[in-house]
Amino acid sequence: MKKALSVSYAVISYLIFFTVFLYLIAFVGDLIAPKTVSSGTTQQFSTALSINILLISLFAIQHTIMARQSFKQWFTQYIPTHLERSSYMLATSIVLALLFCYWQPIEGKLWEFSHPILVNLFYILFASGWLLVLISTFLTNHFDLFGLRQAYLYAIDKPYSHLPFSNHWFYQWLRHPMMLGLLIAFWFTPIMTISHLMFSVGMTIYIFVGINFEEKSLIKLLGEDYIQYRNNTPMLLPCKCKCKDAQ
Repeated sequence: MKKALSVSYAVISYLIFFTVFLYLIAFVGDLIAPKTVSSGTTQQFSTALSINILLISLFAIQHTIMARQSFKQWFTQYIPTHLERSSYMLATSIVLALLFCYWQPIEGKLWEFSHPILVNLFYILFASGWLLVLISTFLTNHFDLFGLRQAYLYAIDKPYSHLPFSNHWFYQWLRHPMMLGLLIAFWFTPIMTISHLMFSVGMTIYIFVGINFEEKSLIKLLGEDYIQYRNNTPMLLPCKCKCKDAQ
């Protein structure tokens, strides 16, 4: 019974997150959705700014704190270790849903392209960014990343083991293809509203902060292998030049 409940919890958490992820695409792209990054009734600028900063900060705090080893050690006193990752994804889904619901649009546009070729080009790049994110999750192990592998191993009475370090495909050329995909998706839009700009700036800042925390954790977990990989592989831009800015 415990095993069935654990697997069910992991699968439900995964499905909820995947649904929220799909909505995130529509939200950022101002596509067909009840609420998008630029839609809705505008508030006073200072009010909208404060609420949006609070929402991005909430996402950043949740995403950062729950990924720390010290938090995991405390958290797994109350929930099974094999459900820690699924709970992390469920919490992320809740925070993103709150962001979608309470995000405040801000009037104004930074740019707007109407030529069909440019509009289509931006949407192709936008879609390519999300595709890069999705592919990157499978290159690392999609099912481990979203907590399904942990619950499955528990269900078949096998101990969890960390996946071995590998740098195939995109990871040969850059350390964080998933984050590059998000940056492309956040910034390539034919209509950059001020509301969208604020979202993109806030998330971009957090991506770089998050990369810093993630790499510290990877060094602790993988040791010299990851240090060598970091020293020889650019962070986000797939170039052969070795410069501190690229690291």
